[in-house]
Amino acid sequence: VGTFYRSNGNAMGANLSATAAGENLSVTYNGSTAQSDNYTAGGDFKPASLAYTNAPPSLYNSPIWLDGDEVGSTMYKSTNQSLGFALRHENHLLDLKLGYQHIPYQGYPNQRMDMTDNTSTQVNLGYTGQYDWGKLEARVYNEHTEHEMNFLEDKAYWYQGPGQTIPAPGMPMFTEGKNTGAVVKGEIALSARDLLRVGGELQQYRLDDWWPASGNGGMSPNTFLNINNGERDRTAAFAEWEAQWNPLWLSQFGLRYERVNMNAGEVQGYNANYTADATAFNSADRENTDNNFDLTTLARYVPSKTQTLEFGFARKTRSPNLYERYTWSTGGMAMLMVNMAGDGNGYVGNLELEPEIAHTLSATFDWHDARQQDWGLKITPYYTYVDDYINARRLTNTTVTNQFVFLKFVNQDAQLYGIDVSGHAPLADSPRFGRFTLNGLLNYVRGETTGGTDDNLYNMMPLNATLSVTQRRGGWTNIAEVQMVDAKNDVSAIRNEVETPGYSLLNLRSSYAWKKVRLDVGIENVFDRLYYYPLGGAYVGQGITMPPGIGTGRPAWGTAVPGMGRSIYAGLNVKF
Repeated sequence: VGTFYRSNGNAMGANLSATAAGENLSVTYNGSTAQSDNYTAGGDFKPASLAYTNAPPSLYNSPIWLDGDEVGSTMYKSTNQSLGFALRHENHLLDLKLGYQHIPYQGYPNQRMDMTDNTSTQVNLGYTGQYDWGKLEARVYNEHTEHEMNFLEDKAYWYQGPGQTIPAPGMPMFTEGKNTGAVVKGEIALSARDLLRVGGELQQYRLDDWWPASGNGGMSPNTFLNINNGERDRTAAFAEWEAQWNPLWLSQFGLRYERVNMNAGEVQGYNANYTADATAFNSADRENTDNNFDLTTLARYVPSKTQTLEFGFARKTRSPNLYERYTWSTGGMAMLMVNMAGDGNGYVGNLELEPEIAHTLSATFDWHDARQQDWGLKITPYYTYVDDYINARRLTNTTVTNQFVFLKFVNQDAQLYGIDVSGHAPLADSPRFGRFTLNGLLNYVRGETTGGTDDNLYNMMPLNATLSVTQRRGGWTNIAEVQMVDAKNDVSAIRNEVETPGYSLLNLRSSYAWKKVRLDVGIENVFDRLYYYPLGGAYVGQGITMPPGIGTGRPAWGTAVPGMGRSIYAGLNVKF
């Protein structure tokens, strides 16, 4: 049993886990709930104001006042429950997991709409068996999700445009997804040296995304069919050969073939304004089949007990998702609803998209003590070239640099390169003060398009590092952590991505563990710094977020979503 509280946002939650087990059968229940109000940043990042005003086409002033440091649309509430059964007989294990999730609301500060309800059920049945020849694993699953979007309290809800006699109660959007699949894989010991892994996978995914009419203005009189009976079915077969050539050398070679079949039904818009786009989409060939081939190779060399070297190459293929391929309307309001990037822009799909194919070369240099417990340093440089990377191009406003824009998904070649470094080392160890350990992480990645397009890829994390000192003594664990992030200046020009300044944060955490009780306390962002997380997206968390446009009461381009200010937290977990 556990509970937690976080001061910033007045966040709180609880969790419960219980297991009853016999010699061959066990039953486990897990449940958790969490909720939070809006969080506050480490300082004012905007003027204090009403969440929204009655500037046209919004009908009313908001009853809610947002201070300059309050990050609008960051509230949430969620409940998760699962029930698991496991049955063992000799070398065979059968497990069944039933899951249920309900999110009655969740705000999005980097999206123009919020989630007003989400219900998901999951069924997962698995088998694992040990045989004389090796191991067999099989799993079947089914997921069903019903999802609703509209405006929560920080975004204008009632709209009335010119000539509209019935106000629009927001812009209701409904989505239903069904995901069913099966995976079978075996591990066969061919010899003392060789291990073969083979398997197959099936997945059937169905998606409907529709927007009922709202009011009697531009969002009427029809139901808008954004994706109608979207289909994305995957069939895959894979094999991997692993060979331990001698105590020093190990190799892996893997192949995967995947067939992706996609289709979608005919669509319609709210009214005649959408006829041209809908007609073009409905008359086009919407059925698509991708034949994707993947390959992985790895060589591992262990020259001593304190060194490990790995060199690898991988070819990975990703077919477009349903939104990238099948969203169809070039109307500004509809495009703003097709946003998976959190950049405040609008997007439309592309039936001509090709799968993106990433070719990655990497190496890992790993130094450590002989027991791999006391100290270690791992360095992994990598380079990736992507054929037909799924990016975007401007539809309108092709030269503007200080506004939100409208884009179409397109293929462009791209490259990414970077390095990941991690390490840990002992600092001191004494009976009086305990054991002190230094831990560090450093990451750098650079992504850019090639072939003359000359732009940076969107949402690339700048150079960042984390250093922490951990003290352990008895039941105590104390951590002082510093996070350092460089300025993000290499931004996507095509998306008018917002730059973010560099920052550093101090976090302090402490915990004490008894035999059956654990207490956690801490302070995040100790000095209450105002900062902007580089991957947080554009701030559109309040105001008149629809329809598109600029002016009074509408989200202005140029503000990134700020990170959370100082927050004190406490958590308690008890075992029985």
